[in-house]
Amino acid sequence: MSKHQTQSEETVQDIPQTEEKPAEEGASAQAEGQNDPEIKEQENEAAAKPLTPEEKIAELEAQLAETRDQLLRKAADFENFRKRINQEKQSAIEYANQSLLLDIIPIIDDFERAIQAGEGSSDLTAFLEGVKMIEKRLSNQLEAKWGLKRFTAAGEPFDPNIHEALMMEKSPDVGEAVVQEDLVRGYLLKDRVIRAAKVKVLMPAE
Repeated sequence: MSKHQTQSEETVQDIPQTEEKPAEEGASAQAEGQNDPEIKEQENEAAAKPLTPEEKIAELEAQLAETRDQLLRKAADFENFRKRINQEKQSAIEYANQSLLLDIIPIIDDFERAIQAGEGSSDLTAFLEGVKMIEKRLSNQLEAKWGLKRFTAAGEPFDPNIHEALMMEKSPDVGEAVVQEDLVRGYLLKDRVIRAAKVKVLMPAE
């Protein structure tokens, strides 16, 4: 081996070797920088930077427009609801008697049949009995289903709350005003008098 080669090898051996830092150390340092409280505080301060007056006005105008739109929508919904309720109320009023009328229609049919039968017959007794049956059917149905009831006043003490005196006659046989005769029958709807009985009254003689 030559002297020149020996010196070259020694020179190579004397050069210190540089250690390479692993890539993980760089990533770790970056992560530590992100978790640094001071860096986070700076980022938060930057995010919380106050808006300029122009930006604040624009933000408030946007909020106002959104609120106005919501109010208009609610007002429109309420108006539609009010109209629907009024329509339903009006419809209920107009057709409130529908069920009652449906009960009366068959009675009208019975009267028509009775009239047709009476026109072709000379038997007035049978015709009268047929009319009585129809009247009884109507009265029973109105009382049972609708609470409409006739009341008799004859023989009862005169009560101006339920009796209307059309005729009066003095009598020594009574000590107080008494209904002598029903001229027109009175009617109760459940417990309420809807038509006072029109009556003839006996008054005490002076």
